[in-house]
Amino acid sequence: MAITQRLQKLRQKLLEEGLDSILISQPENCRYLSGFTGSGDLLISPDSAILATPFIYLEQAKREAADFEIVRMKGEPDGLVELLSAGQGIKRLGFEASLTFADYRRLAEEADKLKLQLIPTEGLVDFLRAVKEEEEVTCLIEAAELADNALEYISQEIHPGMKEKEVAWEIEKFLREKGSESTPFDIIVASGPNAALPHAKPTGRTISLGEPIIIDLGARVKGYSSDLSRTLCLGSWEENFTKIYNLVLQAQLSAIANLEAGMTGEQVDNLARAIIQREGYEGAFGHGLGHGIGLATHEQPRLGPSATNVLAENMVFTIEPAIYLSGWGGVRIEDMVIVEKGKAKTLTKVRK
Repeated sequence: MAITQRLQKLRQKLLEEGLDSILISQPENCRYLSGFTGSGDLLISPDSAILATPFIYLEQAKREAADFEIVRMKGEPDGLVELLSAGQGIKRLGFEASLTFADYRRLAEEADKLKLQLIPTEGLVDFLRAVKEEEEVTCLIEAAELADNALEYISQEIHPGMKEKEVAWEIEKFLREKGSESTPFDIIVASGPNAALPHAKPTGRTISLGEPIIIDLGARVKGYSSDLSRTLCLGSWEENFTKIYNLVLQAQLSAIANLEAGMTGEQVDNLARAIIQREGYEGAFGHGLGHGIGLATHEQPRLGPSATNVLAENMVFTIEPAIYLSGWGGVRIEDMVIVEKGKAKTLTKVRK
């Protein structure tokens, strides 16, 4: 039923955009619209839904996308011939603007042979995915609970003398043993000066007392991801750590408490950013406040200085203000929230 409703919504979008059909190639969008978890492309029109995939995924496609017409790609990566030829009466073909240049060039060559007009599109499926259905929310809650449990576990296990890589492995092992699919992104464990790197990679650095340790982890359940960050400090900590930690926490709690449906991502970002800037840390919070999360770890909606998207009921996203100071480290506190009854409800609940 969910797939049928998603296709109906997309077909309405095609009508509004004046398109005969659309080529879907982004993996998360293919899965969202068909249920197919392998490699392939979709061609969606008002009265047909076609999935093209190579031989190695044919049987899988029949099982996972039973309502789709399955077309075998005879050549890799140039299976567009079979897919476009299967479409009937196409004149204006939409395609996802995220295509690589090489893929676009191949698509343009085939479209020229078939006399098709190519129309780039942005966000037609992505914005459908931004509003989560009940089953999706259930998966996201389960993934959030796994992340909570992993953070609680590692906060008890971590100790001075461990290396960042050791901590990251302990987290990943825990997640997989407790039922997570493959982790949705590389786990971050960044200690001391490394915590000044927002996307630090775990290294062989030894963790010591009294320094900030950013841990960023996520679980995956039925394809749906969670994303959670906490900043720890082992033993006693300096006054500067307390000051920065409390400032980041205040910024996060303010954004969560004051967020309302109908606000733009920029407006919510301002709720947190204003607090950090007011204390003189302008420039130390250099990324957006948050991002949507679902089948992809970064999807719509966006929360940042130029995010014009409007937040709506049942959207799920992160709230993750931070301060990064070169040579010292950083503090980031990240939770997943859902817009419920017009307000933000926190899905990740591990203590801060």
